[in-house]
Amino acid sequence: MTSEEIRPATAADVPAVKAVTDAAYTHYTERIGLVPRPMEADHAANVAAGRVFVTGDPAGGDEAGGEVAGLVVVEAFGDHLYLDSIAVRPDAQGRGVGRRLLHFVDAHARALGLPEIRLHTHALMWENRRIYPRFGYELVEQRADGPYDRLHYRKRLD
Repeated sequence: MTSEEIRPATAADVPAVKAVTDAAYTHYTERIGLVPRPMEADHAANVAAGRVFVTGDPAGGDEAGGEVAGLVVVEAFGDHLYLDSIAVRPDAQGRGVGRRLLHFVDAHARALGLPEIRLHTHALMWENRRIYPRFGYELVEQRADGPYDRLHYRKRLD
């Protein structure tokens, strides 16, 4: 995999998908007092369903460039693309991996003919309150979902 390539994950990527997701989300466990849902996902099922897309590390060279540095988990619905999770390995953060993945999500939604992307994040994942608006997402509402205090965002593509 080249560092710029974003491709559908395969069964061989499942261990890396789990490792990257866990590495990206584990530090939130103490802050929110719960294991973030992406860490509990059935990664094999998501990969098999074609919901996971992966990319390499842009600064990793040949060897590291073949490793999964980031990923998105998406699901198409009739009127929107749901961005279930985005994860970037901590050692690859700050290199544009997340930006490339978010642009990919936009392009993927457009290719599917969907006018909107939706996502939610935990209210205590305060970093996301700065990131998502910079990429055109607007906060729609905040509401509890069981033990999770969620911020719901959307991005209209029209």
